[in-house]
Amino acid sequence: MADTKYERFLWPFLRRMDPEAAHLRTLTALALAQSNPVGRAALRRIAGQVPPSPVQIGRLRFPNPLGIAAGFDKDARVVAGLAMLGFGHVEVGTLTPRGQPGNPQPRIFRLPADEAIINRMGFPNEGVAVAVSRLGALPAERDYVVGVSLGKQKDTSLEDAAADYVAVMRAVYPYADYLAVNISSPNTPGLRELQGGRYLEHLLRLVMDENRSLSAAVNEPPKPLWVKIAPDLENDELDGILATLTAVGIDGLIIANTTLSRAGLTDSKQGEAGGLSGRPVRRRSTQLIAHVHRQTGGALPIIGVGGVGSAADVREKLAAGAAIVQLYTSLIYRGPSLGGQILRELAAETSL
Repeated sequence: MADTKYERFLWPFLRRMDPEAAHLRTLTALALAQSNPVGRAALRRIAGQVPPSPVQIGRLRFPNPLGIAAGFDKDARVVAGLAMLGFGHVEVGTLTPRGQPGNPQPRIFRLPADEAIINRMGFPNEGVAVAVSRLGALPAERDYVVGVSLGKQKDTSLEDAAADYVAVMRAVYPYADYLAVNISSPNTPGLRELQGGRYLEHLLRLVMDENRSLSAAVNEPPKPLWVKIAPDLENDELDGILATLTAVGIDGLIIANTTLSRAGLTDSKQGEAGGLSGRPVRRRSTQLIAHVHRQTGGALPIIGVGGVGSAADVREKLAAGAAIVQLYTSLIYRGPSLGGQILRELAAETSL
């Protein structure tokens, strides 16, 4: 499902650039395009006809089952532009209370032979206040869903991490349709320890309490609150997390973040430290989705992410139990028309 124009003309240029520089140029181009009528028309033309295929999850109505994963638009710069490319939801962030530079560069590595990326970004972002200024400029009535990924400052201890998540939640609350608690990036020291033991329940209870308080203040139901987990969990570890999520009353799971595994890779850069995303994560992500779906009897909604690059990949995750899916890495290799292509193929199969 390749974009031949992208592969022929744009990708050869981008692949010669440093991956992070190429990403920043992509964001700049998208920001420019979404800011004027000619650019907006161009983005919609790239997407092509996007058939409606709404998905209802609780109170949220997603216009279609395909979205952009957190990490692509860390500072909420191009939410509208990504929606114009056909994506039914955009998850921005991960955001922290204050801006931070992240880890030293280079910190993104392409693995073209594996259609994968290794990154060790470390939550670089301009801080939640900058993102809020952009989120606040989005139309209140919109035909796409906006999620915000919440994180902790790199130098915040695990004992104090909940305060960071709560601070970001308070700032973005008026503008987010759902909130995602990111406890699974491998690139912030100690973060994955929040997935287990006393840390997880303490964090989630505080975040849930704040969610209820913020919603009561505006006389609205609490925002849907999702937790993003790592793909490197064993089933018994995952079952322990599920017990905590059920006890606390979390609304759903995002499965999964990047992996530390390097199984099956062929690219010479496989030894770089960081989280692996892309095609090699697809199977493990789907296995975890299926396990959670079985264990919860389908009662806990799942956003499936990891290795999604085609309509077949979307179908696989939906069949395993995901309600909707997200992609990111495949855009790098297959181009900006990918979302529309996938959604048209899915719609054509549904109509048969």
